[in-house]
Amino acid sequence: MTKQDLIDAKERIGAHVHRTPVLTSKQLDEVSTAQLFFKCENFQRMGAFKMRGAANAVFSLTEAEQQRGVVTHSSGNFAQAVSLSAKTAGIPAYIVMPETAPLVKQTAVKGYGGQITICPATLKDRESNAEAIQKEKGATFLHPSNQEEVILGNATAAMELLEDHPDLDYILTPVGGGGLLAGTALAAHYFGQGCKTIGGEPFEVDDAYRSLQSGKIEKNASANTIADGLRTELGDINFPIIKEYVDQIIRVEEDEIVQAMRLIWERMKIIIEPSCAVPFAAVLREKELFKGKRVGIILSGGNVDLGKLPF
Repeated sequence: MTKQDLIDAKERIGAHVHRTPVLTSKQLDEVSTAQLFFKCENFQRMGAFKMRGAANAVFSLTEAEQQRGVVTHSSGNFAQAVSLSAKTAGIPAYIVMPETAPLVKQTAVKGYGGQITICPATLKDRESNAEAIQKEKGATFLHPSNQEEVILGNATAAMELLEDHPDLDYILTPVGGGGLLAGTALAAHYFGQGCKTIGGEPFEVDDAYRSLQSGKIEKNASANTIADGLRTELGDINFPIIKEYVDQIIRVEEDEIVQAMRLIWERMKIIIEPSCAVPFAAVLREKELFKGKRVGIILSGGNVDLGKLPF
């Protein structure tokens, strides 16, 4: 993926996504001993960075492909992002959701015009249902994190951040499926001034950390983390980018995620979801590394169930 690919993606989705604000907090600078710049994708359309990748994928399709619609399987943010992007383009969106998907997320998908198919909560069932729809409707399958168009769309958040603050030393993102981290790493490589990319990951699902160590994609034995958006694993398209351009992955404990999330709620007065707090938790854990540095943090989303807050 070239520098021009990133520029093209940014132009393609410009009219369909928000240019989100970058917020700062003197209190959080003091707590972290770094100078922090928070890119607020929790203020993005549908509440998360996923809108960028979905929009780029949808608006990269040919006219004939658009008419046949798009299909994905997702229990949350990507389902909403694809539905809203398809609605914006005026095309059908077929969304396969597991029966365990929260009702609030199913309602949001329907509100954006997505046509939902409910299936048993296994990856095999999700994939087979999406495949059946693909064959029946001729729809194009969109992957939440392991697709070039999605990765390039995701990269635009860090591109905007670097336009506003070109002299960042680091940019941090959470890492789950790897689509945001890979896109951010490409943006930092092409548009940063020696800016390093670091991923934040829970110890409970540290497949990306282990994958960087071993040089091959590792799996998770458990999904026991409060950061529900990070329970997915890397893919064969985003992992080579991460391997080449990501400096390191910092792992954090569950209580550190909760503490970081609470600090942002209390001090910045904004809503973020647990996955979103992971990179800030990483900065607090490794204060010596970031001391006195200019650090960008992608706040990935704010779609949190207010009835299940961890504090």
